Amino acid sequence: MESSLRSSQRIPGAGKFEEKCESSQWPLAALFGICIARLWLVPLPSSFRVDELETVFVAAHPRHPSLGSAREAFESIYYYLPRAAHALTGSSEISYRLPSMLAMAIALGLIARLAARLIHPRAGWFAVFTCLLLRGIDYHAIDARPYALGIMVSAASVFLLVRWLDSARWSDAALFAVAAALVWRVHLVYWPFYILMAIYVLSRVISGETRVRWPQWAAAAALIALALVPPAMNALTLARGAAAHVIAPPPTLRVFLHELHWNVPLLCGVVFWFFAKWRGWTGSARKIVWPDLVFIGAWWLCQPVVICLYAWVSGNSLYVDRYLSIMLPGLALTATAAAAWWMPADKWRFAAAGMALAALAFQGHWGTLVYRHDVSDWRSAAAEANRFAQESTPVVVVSPFIEARPPAWSADYALPGFLYSHLERYPIHGKLYFFPFEDKDGVRYARELARGSFNGTAGFEIYGQTGQVRFWRQWFATRPEFAGWSNLVRDFGDVGVAEFQRNE
Repeated sequence: MESSLRSSQRIPGAGKFEEKCESSQWPLAALFGICIARLWLVPLPSSFRVDELETVFVAAHPRHPSLGSAREAFESIYYYLPRAAHALTGSSEISYRLPSMLAMAIALGLIARLAARLIHPRAGWFAVFTCLLLRGIDYHAIDARPYALGIMVSAASVFLLVRWLDSARWSDAALFAVAAALVWRVHLVYWPFYILMAIYVLSRVISGETRVRWPQWAAAAALIALALVPPAMNALTLARGAAAHVIAPPPTLRVFLHELHWNVPLLCGVVFWFFAKWRGWTGSARKIVWPDLVFIGAWWLCQPVVICLYAWVSGNSLYVDRYLSIMLPGLALTATAAAAWWMPADKWRFAAAGMALAALAFQGHWGTLVYRHDVSDWRSAAAEANRFAQESTPVVVVSPFIEARPPAWSADYALPGFLYSHLERYPIHGKLYFFPFEDKDGVRYARELARGSFNGTAGFEIYGQTGQVRFWRQWFATRPEFAGWSNLVRDFGDVGVAEFQRNE
């Protein structure tokens, strides 16, 4: 005790701040509000990124024929939310992102409840601020895509699973079965999450820490199995053409480890070990039982490990951060468990305040007053393209979607269409010429335009992702038909606009 008091005196006011945090939740609630305002609300009105523009299109045209072979990927319960948001609050960027923000807020509440049950009764705030320290949580919270809903539904399913295994009530079994059946209906890549559920159930049965008996097991398993038949059929159908939608190579060991974000729990353990030694903390009297520890670790590791193995075995890689996002609550809980080893019961809220300040410091983008949700700024790029283009100005529009290949793509592609869904939200003036995603598929068409339609004009534009725009800018600039023409390119994050003008 004397050592702790002496340590508090080294920082003026530290002892009073600790007492304030531990005696009242108002300081933490205020910090939470500040975090939400800076990390979620500030970038909320910024430009959609390309996948969000896909959401706008699918929400407006759920049965459009251009969705083609990828239709099963859009059979998600998520798309009801942007449609409802559009009907209730309009078509702004804020409107389409509100469902994700609300879903993530609910997920944080569930994660807090799980931290209190699995780790320590006072660990909830710490887990919440650890979530806000993770870039993925903040990113998906204001992303008009299914991932925040996936985090919420998966957190709800395991929360209800824990409650059912604790209570052995039939009502909790039914609620868990319903929530579990929804996980795969949010996104077809979430199937490894059911392995996590099985691992936790098995660990609780082996440890004898549940009163659930076989009639409930059988009823819940049968209900979930029957409910998962439709999404399983969709997943099998989509898997047959998976190679057409692959956007990344199978992960290397370095990429695999990077996406685990293993440094977060390691740093939490090291920092609070150091803090405990410095402040004379004696550690927590409550230890985490092994089934709960297995569950927390499996929530963190199951999705990335299984998706990585699937990529290595099948060659169809889904190992990208957004498809791994439902592991993030498990990562935050693992970091909370690492801190719990050194955390006295009366220091949890003080430590949570420190995590809140860390979240603001590392994720607050303090180099600017206002910042964008994503590096892509399609809205500004479209405005720049329209500033230059007249109604008769040729505009090369390169599709940002990997599915834009023959035969799905053709030079006479009709709008509206999924392959150019970004034009639905941010339309472009001028005479549009549609180019495919890959450069090699468009060279023949570009050669025809260079010799014909473009050669007699005063200028033309190229609009698309930066790499695509720079390739086609270089290609057209080296053509003899445009010798002596001036050109420039403007970048808006990873979106670009190139402008060609005939010199007088």
